[in-house]
Amino acid sequence: MSAVERARQVLELDGAALWGAVARAAALRERRHGRSVNLCWIVNARSGGCDQDCAFCAQSARSAADIPRHQLLDPEEIVARALRAVREGAVRFSIVTSGRAVEPGPDLDRILEAVRLIAGETSLHLCASLGVVGPGVLAALKQAGVSRYHHNLETAPSHWPHICTTRPFEESRRVIRDAREAGLEVCCGGIFGMGESADQRIELLEEIDRLGVDSVALNFFVPLPGTPLAHLSGPSPLECLRVVVAARLMMPERDIRICAGRERNLRHLQAAAMAAGASGLMIGGYLTTPGRAVEEDLGMIRDLGLEPDTIPEGRATLVTDDERPTLES
Repeated sequence: MSAVERARQVLELDGAALWGAVARAAALRERRHGRSVNLCWIVNARSGGCDQDCAFCAQSARSAADIPRHQLLDPEEIVARALRAVREGAVRFSIVTSGRAVEPGPDLDRILEAVRLIAGETSLHLCASLGVVGPGVLAALKQAGVSRYHHNLETAPSHWPHICTTRPFEESRRVIRDAREAGLEVCCGGIFGMGESADQRIELLEEIDRLGVDSVALNFFVPLPGTPLAHLSGPSPLECLRVVVAARLMMPERDIRICAGRERNLRHLQAAAMAAGASGLMIGGYLTTPGRAVEEDLGMIRDLGLEPDTIPEGRATLVTDDERPTLES
């Protein structure tokens, strides 16, 4: 039986059979990643005002959700968020912007300045999620110090027309291929629980696998008032757990990262999901919704006998305010 067929079966498991699959997924994770958990942190560097019509998104043109909205943050504010990420124990930090894509121009220049400052002040692994950008933007990000580009497929190709009509699915495939050609690592995932079928969940995981990404981001749908999908309830804890197991069985060599929606949808099974093969965790909150206290996440990780990744000794630099370079220096 192929890994895809085993993963498809997992989505139907319950009871002891499901927990047996959890154990197999945990063994695969430990074989490839040991007992370490990679912690990442994001900043919503530009919030709201997106002209795309993604049905799940509180920042889209179709959304009337009550969320914070702001233009691109100043580089120094982005740096301040990165320094907080260091203090909280993250080893990865991602700059995320709303909108179809950041184009060459003043906004990109400010993002690149923030990247250079963060790279000069910390040893964080830097990521960016700026939409369906072109090869020139990807090359500039890499040169400035970004090591990984993040771009979610969001859902299966067959379900995409029900989620977004303002851009083709192929654009997402293209930016992931371009990022890899630019020498960047890639983090890619989707949102589970947006009305897709079990087969479409496997279809999405197959797409991610074929693209050869380095890290797989698993998000679980949270319905927000004012968005077109607000009537959906989101996946149950066991549905989420099955997705984590299926992803690990299909992609044993990849980082499997649990991200947005885990608090609401996994609820008391968050620890079980970490035990079920996840090797990464997003901490510190999400784009428009808060997360839980970082201390709770760290406690959960250690209670499971796992350990958060750390920046190698001698590289965990964090300068004082007096030593910090300014934009003019």
